[in-house]
Parts: sequence; C-alpha cells; structure tokens
Amino acid sequence: MTAGVVSIKARVNRRLLLAARPEGLPRPEHWRLERAELEPLEDGRFRARTLCISLDPAMRGWMDDRPSYVRPVRIGEVMRANTLVEVVESRHPAYAEGELLAGAFGVQEQVVSAGARGIERVPAGPGDPRMALHLLGLSGLTAYFGVLEVVRPRSGETVLVSGAAGAVGSVAGQLARLHGCRVIGIAGGEAKARHAREELGFHAVIDHRAEDVPARLRELAPDGIDAYFDNVGGPLQETVLGQLATGGRIVICGAVASYNGEQPGAGLDSTWPLLVKRARIEGFLVTDFHERFGAARDALARWHAEGALKAPQTVIHGGLEDFPRALADVFTTDAVGKRLFVLDRAPGES
Repeated sequence: MTAGVVSIKARVNRRLLLAARPEGLPRPEHWRLERAELEPLEDGRFRARTLCISLDPAMRGWMDDRPSYVRPVRIGEVMRANTLVEVVESRHPAYAEGELLAGAFGVQEQVVSAGARGIERVPAGPGDPRMALHLLGLSGLTAYFGVLEVVRPRSGETVLVSGAAGAVGSVAGQLARLHGCRVIGIAGGEAKARHAREELGFHAVIDHRAEDVPARLRELAPDGIDAYFDNVGGPLQETVLGQLATGGRIVICGAVASYNGEQPGAGLDSTWPLLVKRARIEGFLVTDFHERFGAARDALARWHAEGALKAPQTVIHGGLEDFPRALADVFTTDAVGKRLFVLDRAPGES
C-alpha cells in the first residue's frame, strides 16, 4: 500500500448523474444512477456518508444550460445538491470521524473531500441536525437577509410573500410579522393557504388556484403593498407592480414559475409604476452575506427556541433511485415547508 493512503477496496459509491437536459419537469431519462469505486483516501481528505439531501426548486434551474448565479450542472456530472453528511473516515486534521457537516456534496451516497469553503459544521447536541439544511441553512438564511437587509421592514407596513408555504416564503413571512408588519401570503391550494394562515401566523393568504389574485390584493391592501418578497416571478410580478404603495419595493428571491419552462421568466412590460410610486425592484443572493451567516443563525435559532418562529418541513424517505421523483414532486405536490430527502439505504448497498 502506498504511504499516506488508506485502502478502501470494495467500497462502492452510488451517485445520481445528469444524463440529459430536461424541457419541463425532469423525467427518468434525464438521470443516470451510477456505481463507482470510491477513490483512495489520501492524507488531507475525509470520507462521509450522506444522511439527508435538500430538495430545492432552484435545482431545476441548475439543470438548464443557461447563465445564472452558478454554472449549470454538466451532463454526466453528479447532480448538485446541499446535503447533510457524517464523516466516517478521516485523514484530514480539521475533520473528525463522527462529525456532521453540511455542504454542497451532491446527490450521492458517499463523498470523499479535501474540505472547502462552504462546508459548515453541524453542532452536536439536542435538536434536529437537519435544520442545517432548513432554518439554519440556505433557506432560512435567504429569508433572513432577504427580509431584514433587502426588504428592511418597518412596523405597520404591508408585506406580500409569494410561495408563502414554501421553505423560504414560510420563514420570510414570519420574519416580517415578527418585525411588526401585516403579512399577506400567496400560496397554491387551500391546504397551503390554511397552513400559512393558521400555523405560521400570516394575517391573510390568497389561494392563487381558486381566487382572483388582483381583486383579492385590492381588497386586502387597499392602500397598496409596501414590500413584495417574490419567490415565483412570472405574471404575478406585473400584477403586484401595479398595486405598490408609494415607496414600495419588490425583492426578487426566486422565479419558480419559470423553472420548468411552463411560463416565461419574470419580466415587466412597463416600468412606469416604479417612477409613479417612487418604488424599486431589487434582486439578491444570500451568498452576498456569507460573512454574517453566524450571527443570522444565532438569531434564527433563538427565535425558533422561543417559539416565535416555526420551521415546517416535509421529509421524504427513500433510496437514491427514488430521488428523481422526490425532486419532481417539489413542483407538483402540496407539501408545505422545507422538503428534505432522507437516504434510508446504506451507502453502497445494491
């Protein structure tokens, strides 16, 4: 055996590769499940097993070959995903066996890594470690900075949140409410609307599948919308633009309506209302605030412990071959909160 290398012969990793670029919802033919022998564990590297995979609408956008805030997943490459992993073997001085880590390790059962920027330690102790992919992960942090740093809510304002029952929208609406705002949500389906209203404390929620959204907005916000936290894009953005209050703002967080090519991306036919209302429209990326993630996690964890902030989640269990369906279901089912895929299959098991 070569010095400084641990033999891991017969250790096999299963991983999910992007086989083709989808149009619309991903289907089975867009994926390839591959078995590959794990590379040797050299000095300065660790091996970890995947416990849980974050299911995010943005993953569909990463499958398209178009410019974005991150490069697209390449054909034949492991599907990008944020995951929770447990270190099972280490020759890296900074990572110990048994540690839990969160990072963009991809859709695979095991990973060998030299460590990199963006890997976060998940503290041991009470509580659900999967929160590292949810309230204390990019979903919660996106809501935190999007609301507190970009929306900048003022007590008494009316804040509108689309995707109100989703991973980001559910937290964003609660944060606006905690800061004294009247919060209106938009959700798809009666169950989601009821959840946002009764469980999360939204003051009102519009079911866009069953209600006339423009009419309901005029009824619920007769003096206009002070801030719109936009998770979906599409035609709704134009509707809200026409109902902004003076000094209002639209904050673009996501564009779920266009991820599967079913609707055109968000675009405004006219920016005239921005001038008339002295309003603004602004996009942001949570990574812009990376240096402040620690303080944000502390605040989110404190509010959650105090019961002021709920973190709903939907957990799906299965083997790696079940992941494609779980990702497609993000866009077609009525589950609420953060969606998490827990790997039940032992690493390397056929």
